[in-house]
Amino acid sequence: MNASAPLLVSGLQDIAPEYSAVLCDVWGVLHNGVSRFAGAAEALTDFRQKAGGAVVLITNAPRRNAPIREQLLALGIGPEVYDDIVTSGDVTREYIAAHPGAKVLHIGPEMHLSLYEDLDLTLTESEEEATLVSCTGLFNDEQETPDDYRDQLERLAKRGLTMICANPDIVVERGDRLIWCAGALARLFEDFGGTVAILGKPHAPIYDAACQRLEALRGAPVDRQKILCVGDGLPTDIRGAVSQDLDVLFITGGIHASDFGPTLEPDEALVRRRLAEEGLRARAAVPRLVW
Repeated sequence: MNASAPLLVSGLQDIAPEYSAVLCDVWGVLHNGVSRFAGAAEALTDFRQKAGGAVVLITNAPRRNAPIREQLLALGIGPEVYDDIVTSGDVTREYIAAHPGAKVLHIGPEMHLSLYEDLDLTLTESEEEATLVSCTGLFNDEQETPDDYRDQLERLAKRGLTMICANPDIVVERGDRLIWCAGALARLFEDFGGTVAILGKPHAPIYDAACQRLEALRGAPVDRQKILCVGDGLPTDIRGAVSQDLDVLFITGGIHASDFGPTLEPDEALVRRRLAEEGLRARAAVPRLVW
């Protein structure tokens, strides 16, 4: 990050000519779980159509990509916006598949059970029988907090079980509220001495999977210096991009918006200071994703 160059840009078009592909976060960039953000989907469409670039959505959603496509379509975000989707659920399935015959204790809502379809495993509600813990979230994230899981997580950690965290996010926006995610439970599990396998952002497996999708789309190896990541979460999107040595466009109006002043007019000095405090960098920043 060049300290003398402006960090805040007017939109994706300001830096688009430098890149041939975008790996874009979904929740917090394209929508807030309730409604789409104006201009975000159009920015990706323009990148594909005007700049000739490829777009792979990369999300920590603990589900397979098909339900994410359906959710996006319901929010008015169609297939013209992106070329492919890679989810934390997708790479989690690959991890579980490498442990055939596992007895899996699922922590999370019933709607996430489709994650395990067609895998060689047995879902169990017995902590004593479980050989693996898979956490996709809280059972009721509207009412519960991580503290409601302390006793169970402590017992499971003492058993020496590995927890697969299918959604590394600590919180996400849902409308105008912040909702606890599986990452918060994984953090608590680690506090009790438990081992956690995290495959989504900011860790390498989901980026490797996304780059493989890009190569399949292009029919050739992808120059990682020509890939731009887009995201709003410092511990996931931004740290993940930096750890993979990928450039990133920081969306400041997401979960960290309150740290930078008015959401649509962030203080660049505050953004720079926060990135420095976190030991992170960004190619550029913008309040909301727009072209």
